Amino acid sequence: MNQFTPYLPAIEKALRKLDAWRSQFGAQNDITELTEIESILDKLEERLEGNYPFHHPSYAGQMLKPPHPIAWLAYMLTATINPNNHALDGGPPTSEMEKEAVKELANMVGYGDTYLGHLTSGGTIANLEALFVSREIHPGKAIAATSNAHYTHRRMCRVLNTDFLEIPVDNFGNPDFEFIKTHADEIGTIVVTMGTTGLGTTEPLSKILEYSKTHGIRVHADAAYGGFFTLIKESLPKTEDWPCLYQADSIVIDPHKHGLQPYGCGSVLYKDPSVGKFYKHDSPYTYFTSDDLHLGEISLECSRAGASAAAFWATLQLLPLSSSGLGSILFKARSAALIFTDLLKKSSTFDLYQEPDLDIVGYFKIPEQKSTSEINKLSREVFNHGMNTNNPSEGFHLSLYKIPVSQFTARFHDYQAETDHVVLLRSVFMKEEHEEFVKTLVERIGI
Repeated sequence: MNQFTPYLPAIEKALRKLDAWRSQFGAQNDITELTEIESILDKLEERLEGNYPFHHPSYAGQMLKPPHPIAWLAYMLTATINPNNHALDGGPPTSEMEKEAVKELANMVGYGDTYLGHLTSGGTIANLEALFVSREIHPGKAIAATSNAHYTHRRMCRVLNTDFLEIPVDNFGNPDFEFIKTHADEIGTIVVTMGTTGLGTTEPLSKILEYSKTHGIRVHADAAYGGFFTLIKESLPKTEDWPCLYQADSIVIDPHKHGLQPYGCGSVLYKDPSVGKFYKHDSPYTYFTSDDLHLGEISLECSRAGASAAAFWATLQLLPLSSSGLGSILFKARSAALIFTDLLKKSSTFDLYQEPDLDIVGYFKIPEQKSTSEINKLSREVFNHGMNTNNPSEGFHLSLYKIPVSQFTARFHDYQAETDHVVLLRSVFMKEEHEEFVKTLVERIGI
């Protein structure tokens, strides 16, 4: 997936055909000297070698991986035209591709043909839009999310000048329903995270939906990371939550994570298309070419890259949203996490923090003296060793994750709590290549 040269003939052929279409409209500006471009690209290539090896399965650190070849090829080809999916005349073909791709997303989550949605530049903007609609539907009421939710929700509430309520969780990450009950009259929308960015934990959507219905509270599912896992929901734990995803009033999913897309490509979906009224606005120069819905009429963003829509659309032509299509890659990511988890359980030197809900695993090295300060020290040592190993055949990249000490000692009673937080090792197995490589990674880490 990460070798470029086999795809050069395909992109060259497509570019030649596109050039033939352009030539019908006459010559453009003089072409920059090729030698100058080559020189700059050589410098760029050298600078890019300063990145970590995101493409390689030895990298299991942050939520980073290269896009699928069909995605970057489609993006590159479309970027030569540079369409803007705001008004239809800014990119007629790519606007249609966006609508088709979003329809596939809506079908995937169970919304069917009745929905409203569009792509965004990322999950932050997608969540902002969902919370904006929440505020408009329940003005004066708070938006609530657990302490495990992404920090963007609290920040976006500040942008929207809306009260934010943090729902406490117990030492095992379960929401405090007594807190929700006490504050039910104050809450307009509850955010439920379907795949936290820390450990990939999915929150109890079905229970929150049931509770919210009785109190007239909307539910927004932040599935930016975990949304595509609904393609393999039968193989996941917490099977009661994924089938009711369609009951959420709004859903955010990031194609630039498990959808194999380049940054930035997010999406937001609404179950009730009438929420489009909250986006209603006019423009003196954009919405004249068609009576059809312009995507800018249902988006807070104005200019949006048509190349993102083309890349996602092309990817779905190759890997449809089914268990045997894109789901096949999710299966491999999940399998890698389970293999890694099993090896951790058998290890005498490392321990598993909790069973993974998706494809992110938290763990730690067992210290000789069982104290949280020793865990923190060892976690940083393992992390730094992998980062600073210069030999590619021995190196690895992990990440660190900080949790309150009370959550750790609730699971591991025999450790002395000497710190406020415990620093865990964290591995994200979102590349399909991880399934075959995970045993090698285990050997490199020393598990």
